[in-house]
Amino acid sequence: MNERTATPKRSLLRGLYDWTMANASGRHAWAALFAISFAESSFFPIAPDVMLMPMVLADRKRAFLLAAWCTLASVLGGMFGYAIGAILYDSLGVWLIRVYGYGQSMEAFRESYAQWGAWIILIKGLTPIPYKLVTIASGFAGYNFPLFVLLSVITRGARFTIVAGLIYWFGEPIRHFVEKRLELVMLAVLGTIIAGVLIAKYLF
Repeated sequence: MNERTATPKRSLLRGLYDWTMANASGRHAWAALFAISFAESSFFPIAPDVMLMPMVLADRKRAFLLAAWCTLASVLGGMFGYAIGAILYDSLGVWLIRVYGYGQSMEAFRESYAQWGAWIILIKGLTPIPYKLVTIASGFAGYNFPLFVLLSVITRGARFTIVAGLIYWFGEPIRHFVEKRLELVMLAVLGTIIAGVLIAKYLF
């Protein structure tokens, strides 16, 4: 039998997964994780979990250090998102908010910050709702900046620590499950992202 025909052809998705896992401990991986985490808190649509999870799987002993690194980048990105809402809302901020379908309700949301600001930041920072909406809206609403930073550290730190902790404790079973059902897992991740956008549009 021809050796070339005997080798199974891997799907593009599995090829991408293999590439990610092979480079998760590379010299540029930490910089990529930082960049994605920073950008996701202010304008980028993809959550940093897509980098954090394979990096923890590839190097579980650094799980909580990676979570802290991800948190730092996310909080700094949140500060940038806050600045967009506070300083650039009439230009960049409006455009970003409209992309997520929330432009018409921003004034009402700003008023709700007076009573529920802390809970809004804490709860929505843990959900699949795009966190950039929280950061931009916080700046637009003029929410207390030091308190915004503190709450961001708490909520983003909790989220990434939970993700890293689950993989740290159940790394091999999770890895085997992901590799065996990769297409299903990626479909679930995509569904979560879409659900977060829809929730932000209709309930945020």
